[in-house]
Amino acid sequence: MKNLLHFKLPEIVLAFLLVGSGIALSTSSGGFIIDFNTVGFSVMSAMQKGVYTVFSAVTGTFTAIHDMANLQQEYKALTEKLENYEYMKRNNVEINKENALLREQLGFAESVEYKNVAAQIIGRDPDSRYSGITIGKGARSGIRKGMPVIAIQNGNIGIVGRVVTVGMGTSLVMPVYDLQCNISARVQNTRDIGIVTGNGTDSETLSLKYIRRRVIDELHRGDVVVTSGENDNYMRDIPIGTIENIAIVDYDTSLNIELKPIIDFSRLETVLVVDQHVLNDRIPSGLGGSR
Repeated sequence: MKNLLHFKLPEIVLAFLLVGSGIALSTSSGGFIIDFNTVGFSVMSAMQKGVYTVFSAVTGTFTAIHDMANLQQEYKALTEKLENYEYMKRNNVEINKENALLREQLGFAESVEYKNVAAQIIGRDPDSRYSGITIGKGARSGIRKGMPVIAIQNGNIGIVGRVVTVGMGTSLVMPVYDLQCNISARVQNTRDIGIVTGNGTDSETLSLKYIRRRVIDELHRGDVVVTSGENDNYMRDIPIGTIENIAIVDYDTSLNIELKPIIDFSRLETVLVVDQHVLNDRIPSGLGGSR
């Protein structure tokens, strides 16, 4: 019996404590239940918060992707607008330049004493029989073989060459720098007459021949050489070039004179083909000399 009581004493004490705890809890206004609800609420709230966080992150990612796509489209649209603006700006500059050139050419064409036809340069062929310049006007516009061709560039009038071949809608011009070109010329200041010939390319100087050695002291670098008007090939007093260099050749009685062309052929775009046998009916009053 003693052993039995000794064995069951801990179980009795444990049972007593459990019963006492139950009574205490039952008299504490449902504190145990409230704590249980609170714990459940906390767990559920944490789960809801987690779900909301995950949902917000996913939604935010999709929103960011959509916004990025919109930004890329807007960037592309703005880039295209900028390119269009730059293109229009460049075109506007080109148009203004062309208008300025056309106004200059128109004023010049009207001031020339003789009838003339404005033409655009459409091609150049340095390897042909002539160092040819092709223009976009021909027989339909009244152009004939042998007509002189002139131009105005940066306010300077100058000889370009002479028409050597005529088609219905195009013509070939032999420029002054061609090896076969010969122009009767006069030094504007001294009135000495010589012959201007080309040296093959527009990057070379022209040659003025048959100017006497004894007038060397009267010639200066920069003196203008013009057409003499003789032989009826070119009009009189049209500038050809300016003296660039003067040299004496021992075995020659004439000076070796190099000329810089008045016209910069590398930048030449439009020309005037002149009919020097017909007066210009567009010429304003008071211009062009005697009629």
